[in-house]
Amino acid sequence: MARLDGKVALITGAGGGMGRVAAERFAAEGAKVVVVDVEEKHEVVEAIAASGGEAITVAADVRDFAQVEAAVAKTIEAFGGLTTLYNNAGVSLGDDDDVTSTPESTWELTMDVNVKGLWLCCKAAMPALLDSGNASIINVASFVAHLGAATPQLAYTTSKGAVLSMTREIAVIYARQGLRANALCPGPVLTPLLAKYLSDDEKRNRRLVHIPMGRFGTSEEMVNGALFLASDESSFMTGQSLLIDGGITAAYTTPE
Repeated sequence: MARLDGKVALITGAGGGMGRVAAERFAAEGAKVVVVDVEEKHEVVEAIAASGGEAITVAADVRDFAQVEAAVAKTIEAFGGLTTLYNNAGVSLGDDDDVTSTPESTWELTMDVNVKGLWLCCKAAMPALLDSGNASIINVASFVAHLGAATPQLAYTTSKGAVLSMTREIAVIYARQGLRANALCPGPVLTPLLAKYLSDDEKRNRRLVHIPMGRFGTSEEMVNGALFLASDESSFMTGQSLLIDGGITAAYTTPE
């Protein structure tokens, strides 16, 4: 029996990067997957089908409740229900900086996608999740929600702190209704989101020096954590923050 047999997972931001890795891995572990992104991602569905999995794709902007609600409706229509919500969609903008330098528009867009969008997805999915009787919400936060970033990104860091707080609140509210909610907190991962900050060796090394393991993580390593949170292996875990960060948050100083 595969680890996610019987699960139906809606994954936002599933068109590329960590989201696509998650969609393909969840399907390989037996879940029926709904690939949600701002545009339909038929190539992801085709890759899943080629490996023997089941998936559909739905276009939705997580900032638009009607679009997210429609994505949930299409999930139920295709697969008969929803057990797993994986809130992976997020933005990190290049001009996100310190208190005085971050543009107001950057702050607003970051909060709209990373916080409001996550809330709207939870709001739209909640009735179906509760109907399942055994549901899991996985909210992607970040290690920077636990400590200040080495390079200023005030809006992003603040948004991920909000994700942690929202996750804990959801977990407590619904703990006796068959729903668990946990936050996945990746460390630096070589995805397109991070690549723009690593345009030269100096910037790359500035980040690497803070990682005790001396390397960046991979999307596959982060998705391993999400897979655990989606599965019944984590059945007594809710309201928690799963850090997968190469030791960053454990270190006062990094090894020589």
